Amino acid sequence: MSNMFCFQCQEASKGTGCEIIGVCGKSPEVANLQDLLIYTLKGISQIVVKGNLNVPSMRKINHEVINSLFMTITNANFDEDAIENQIKKMIGYREELKELANLDKYSDAAQFTVTDRDSMLKKAKLVGVLSTKDEDVRSLRELIIYGLKGMAAYSHHALNIGKENQNIYGFTYEALAATLDNSLSADDLVALTLKTGELGVSAMALLDDANTSKFGNPEMTEVNIGVRNKPAILISGHDLTDLLQLLEQTKGTGVDVYTHSEMLPAHYYPEFKKYDNFVGNYGNAWWKQVEEFESFNGPVLFTTNCIVPPRNETLRNRIFTTGASGYPGCTHIEADEKGVKDFSAIIEMAKTLDAPTEIETGKIIGGFAHAQVTALADKVVDAVKSGAIRKFVVMAGCDGRMNSRNYYTEFAEKLPQDSVILTAGCAKYRYNKLQLGDIGGIPRVLDAGQCNDSYSLVVIALKLKEIFGLDDLNDLPIAYNIAWYEQKAVIVLLALLYLGVKNIHLGPTLPAFLSPNVANVLVEKFGISPIGEVDEDIELFMAQ
Repeated sequence: MSNMFCFQCQEASKGTGCEIIGVCGKSPEVANLQDLLIYTLKGISQIVVKGNLNVPSMRKINHEVINSLFMTITNANFDEDAIENQIKKMIGYREELKELANLDKYSDAAQFTVTDRDSMLKKAKLVGVLSTKDEDVRSLRELIIYGLKGMAAYSHHALNIGKENQNIYGFTYEALAATLDNSLSADDLVALTLKTGELGVSAMALLDDANTSKFGNPEMTEVNIGVRNKPAILISGHDLTDLLQLLEQTKGTGVDVYTHSEMLPAHYYPEFKKYDNFVGNYGNAWWKQVEEFESFNGPVLFTTNCIVPPRNETLRNRIFTTGASGYPGCTHIEADEKGVKDFSAIIEMAKTLDAPTEIETGKIIGGFAHAQVTALADKVVDAVKSGAIRKFVVMAGCDGRMNSRNYYTEFAEKLPQDSVILTAGCAKYRYNKLQLGDIGGIPRVLDAGQCNDSYSLVVIALKLKEIFGLDDLNDLPIAYNIAWYEQKAVIVLLALLYLGVKNIHLGPTLPAFLSPNVANVLVEKFGISPIGEVDEDIELFMAQ
């Protein structure tokens, strides 16, 4: 038996799955504990569904289920102790729910017991991904679970702003319980996969509403990528409420704040522009963080994924985590009962360290979420009608370490001058610093934000469909060439499929968790295909 098995991200070893240690850096112990945490959630879900429990009344448990799913996302939490404690917590909630449900019979997921780390790891070996023997059923179950993980991430961010959707909680229980139901056919699971996409749209809309109602609508913004000579804190991840608290606590301290990778879109929101110590973005995509954190010199705060294991103790001592993220040896900052976090330890450390070392200069432009693009609608429509813009290419999704991702840089460079890139997610770091110019004042790279801002790309497409009086999204001059890495990209993909978008190209490889038969269903039903050679793909996209 292998040490572990995980194939939830694009970098799955050999394109099939990690069995010795995660390519992401997670240990077999972490991987197996995460499997057991998911299994525990399945048991809880079965109790909720079969016991017909009142989901809105389960407020704390709903939140912890979402948090648990988020903890298992790729690169979010590497801390064995944190995951073990979460398993214990969720088993405690499971037992409380069993008393409420008062059912005659429970499955193993709803009644197994563990006493310590060793018993957890032994149990995990029996209930992991490969415990589902049928390859196609396994593929569909995991596709649903990974979509739920992405949905949980978006819901978690919205919850931190005080917004939630009870339908999302209810569906999460329904879907997790279904992954234990051996009576469901492949067709049943395909239908559930599309329903996951439907709720994914709801989750993205929820987060969009949460962010814009609290921080304002993103607007076209030039973001500084240089530095100034002051001690500073680097913040990464996706949680804007953590950034707001950090900026409030650093006011007047002489400490600057910079974003890294996933946090770049924070600069587009009006609310954050009032902080004069919010300087700019430092560095590039998440996978370059080890070198860039070294040169930054100051402390780093992870609000969510994506963590790359630090290469030495000195760097690890400068890393702080919060929320669903965690790494052994790094200080984790918890919120109090009111959601307030004390970042004073980070601020005090920053004061003792050198200012960031400059690694580049200049500015990048972004902020093209749906409200900003709608404001430019007349100009965009005129450009399409005149032929100045022939094609929009959605290049959303994730970046990663593989050299094959150079494809996306070359693709952007070679796109004809009458095409515009719509992007959201860290995939943009492959081309957002290229000098691609503009079309009549419209930048050729319209950056809507992070992966959770992909909702804006949907709204933009629906708005264009309305303006041009079309019946089908697929009749728009929009092609989809999406890079993926982890589970938030999975829920974006499922959301697009639910909305009826077809002929999506996905790369740099198709997911390892798609069995040949399931992959064929996606090809035949939705026209999904892998990327090919740059020149051939461009010719294909421009001809569509």
